Amino acid sequence: MERIINFSAGPAVLPEEVLAQAASEMLDWRGSGMSVMEMSHRGKEFTGICEQAEADLRELLVIPKEYAVLFLQGGASQQFGMLPVNLLRGKKSADYFNTGEWSKKAIKEAKAFCKVNVAASSEDANFTYAPDASALKFDAQAAYVHYTSNETIGGVEYQWVPDSGDVPLVADMSSHILSRPVEVRRFGLIYAGAQKNIGPAGLTIVIVREDLLGGAAAGTPSMLDYKVHADAGSMFNTPPTYAIYIAGLVFQWIKRQGGVAEMQRRALERSGALYDFLDNSRFFKNFVRKQDRSRMNVPFTLADSKLDDSFLAGARQLGMIELKGHRSAGGMRASMYNAMPLAGVQRLVTYMHEFEAKHA
Repeated sequence: MERIINFSAGPAVLPEEVLAQAASEMLDWRGSGMSVMEMSHRGKEFTGICEQAEADLRELLVIPKEYAVLFLQGGASQQFGMLPVNLLRGKKSADYFNTGEWSKKAIKEAKAFCKVNVAASSEDANFTYAPDASALKFDAQAAYVHYTSNETIGGVEYQWVPDSGDVPLVADMSSHILSRPVEVRRFGLIYAGAQKNIGPAGLTIVIVREDLLGGAAAGTPSMLDYKVHADAGSMFNTPPTYAIYIAGLVFQWIKRQGGVAEMQRRALERSGALYDFLDNSRFFKNFVRKQDRSRMNVPFTLADSKLDDSFLAGARQLGMIELKGHRSAGGMRASMYNAMPLAGVQRLVTYMHEFEAKHA
């Protein structure tokens, strides 16, 4: 059976090799006589799976030893609230960049705990660019600086890392983690929902510098305290065991492919093929400033929005799904994470050529 080409923004396509391995191990994981889904999270089998997943992630991102790696739940959305209760540490304000829908959600949640200084914003141009370094206006009293390094809905990606000085820099990397090398030491904390480049929904990864642990506000529930999870090795409660297992398989797959550097090369090749077409099209258009275009999420519009449904129907007939844009943005969006084959993007470009020739 030919697999569908899935351009979903998340949950998203996973490597076929990973799915095949998981299927082969579904009933009996390596002679254990049980599925990973049935394992005790404190048993030696799953403990080994979790430890290997962490070791592989540390290798892929070159995570220094002074950083804790946490396997949590609640998605990036839960991190919007966990961050201030853990990182304010007695301060009353935090800096946030406002560059799209996910930034706006993070800002809204943070306002329940502190004063939010919008250090940079691209709302003036409908979030179609990433603010330049010269536009940043930091609050000297801020406890941390937060930005969304790739905006999934708007298709804006920072190609540089902000300099926050001695103030901890926090990044929501949900939609492009593991697609490019990261200098982890430049960050105080990195978080990412897994359902785009890492694995199935249900797992959230947090990479946090250990000196930032232990400062949770008084009264913070244990489940929202980073130090509680770090001290328990992500086993304070039952973690999303199967999602961790699949993430571990994805980490091993990335290593076999050539690591994060190879993922970056493929991302540039995939997105380049689509952007090259869009730049030469009179019918399809991407509105993001060129130097800030995402390699993972490419929004675009048709010259006549009345043809949107026809475009989507034709794509589905050719085995391509989830090209409809986010409900808040409209238009179309092609999400092309690490597991998306180049052939999938090439099929989309060919179809867009044909659609334009017919309707332009």
